[in-house]
Amino acid sequence: MGPGHPECPQRLDAIEDWLIVHGMDAALTRVDATEVDLRTVELAHTHGYVAELADLLQSLASTGESRAVDPDTVAMPHTWAAALRSAGAAVQATDLVLDRKASNAFCAVRPPGHHATRDQSMGFCFFNNVAIAARHALDNRGLRRVAVVDFDVHHGNGTEDILAGDDRVLMVSIFQDPLFPYSGAVPKGTNMVNIPVPPYTRGMDIREMCEAQWFPALEEFRPEMIFISAGFDGHREDDMGQLGLTEADYEWFTLRIMDVAQRHARGRVVSVLEGGYHLGALARSVGAHLRALAGV
Repeated sequence: MGPGHPECPQRLDAIEDWLIVHGMDAALTRVDATEVDLRTVELAHTHGYVAELADLLQSLASTGESRAVDPDTVAMPHTWAAALRSAGAAVQATDLVLDRKASNAFCAVRPPGHHATRDQSMGFCFFNNVAIAARHALDNRGLRRVAVVDFDVHHGNGTEDILAGDDRVLMVSIFQDPLFPYSGAVPKGTNMVNIPVPPYTRGMDIREMCEAQWFPALEEFRPEMIFISAGFDGHREDDMGQLGLTEADYEWFTLRIMDVAQRHARGRVVSVLEGGYHLGALARSVGAHLRALAGV
């Protein structure tokens, strides 16, 4: 995205370093992401948008130029390959879990995805990785019901735009309000459970809101697979927002989601990295998330 931009390569480096230092590396099975098939991308995005984005990003790849696609989002020569692999990771993880080659999965990917609508790039996002994977599970792999859980500090407006009204999907989310993208207070569909949270809300208060609204809805829906838009920018040290979450809260989110998955989805969970821009807080929070997913 350019020098000084918060969505930087060092985000994944920080996660990698934490895993090595804390001995988690040996507990995980690593799989390199493959590129997504564009027909699968079009389960979530319009054909016109995919074609237009491909033309732009492939042009940048050939010329070596960079170009802003919105005030916050810059495409550069390697964005096309990165976007294909980010979405590809989510789809590949879905297949690995459904084929019982992995009990669950975390996709450490950039760029993130949950702001990408069906026909627009925005908020550092080009393809909506989670929405593509969810539709893949439904349309290509034959599942009947999937859930999306989004705990990023920003509302997953793109995911809502794509999945609202699809009664095969339940999306539950929590986000600071007001905050970019200034949406979500009024859900777009009856399959959306949105919890707008005022700035400076602490983790225990957020947990209570989720217990009251998220988990009864998830229990009633009985998803066959759960996808997580795992954004860690609600951490109290992350200046992208003003929420008061900590590593313990992200561990709690993960364990509660896994509890639902064990009862209804054979434990099938695919988590995909979204935000998280304070490098230390991001690394520790992902570490807590992965410890809970891996049961170590």
